[in-house]
Amino acid sequence: MWAQHRLVEPIRVLIIDDQQLFAEALAVWLARQPGFEVVGAVHTVAAAQSLLAAAHVDVQLVDLDLGGESGIALLDHARDRYPLLRSVILSASRSPEAVATAVRHGAVSWLSKTAAGDTLLQVLRGVLRDEAWIPPDLLAGLLHTLAEPASSPVLDRLTGRERQVLQCLVDGLTRAQIAETLIMSPNTVRTHTQNLLAKLPAHSALEAVSVALRCGMRPDEHAVGQPSAE
Repeated sequence: MWAQHRLVEPIRVLIIDDQQLFAEALAVWLARQPGFEVVGAVHTVAAAQSLLAAAHVDVQLVDLDLGGESGIALLDHARDRYPLLRSVILSASRSPEAVATAVRHGAVSWLSKTAAGDTLLQVLRGVLRDEAWIPPDLLAGLLHTLAEPASSPVLDRLTGRERQVLQCLVDGLTRAQIAETLIMSPNTVRTHTQNLLAKLPAHSALEAVSVALRCGMRPDEHAVGQPSAE
């Protein structure tokens, strides 16, 4: 069932990696962690698509390099067919351009294959709370890549409040910090975030930041001030 986010455990994870030993070892380890269930560990785009059609999956862990295939195809597939499915990249690549490409195709987080187990678990839990994760050492390069001008302006579609929330997202604030900064409830922040995602359009806060940067928005050195009422 894909009607709403699963807010209770276990978190159901699908692993897609063409390195069979790595995928199976990760699956065994993850299945032993409290609160997680591994739906499968597969090595091709077709096998992943078949499992997604047959079983509920909360998060897909995708390697971009699947031998002769690209994990981008799975990001597009998830974005088109399963809007509540969260896509996390697990890759050996250190390329900001690769990270930017993944974000533009719907990835909400990026992890190195050498990331600590605790970090992986934190990210898997966080993406179901609409959180994103990019390794700090890749973030500057990612922002530079995403800051290329957009082909058409889209920010005019947003209300003043939505633009303020988007600016806070660009500034890297959490939902709680946005609520405190803009003096509104976390639920109101969530509503504005959902509305601006629909208007841009974007499928995650991270993708919304990508759009904003390409449209010329930049992180603000100062805290966002008290917004005026609309």
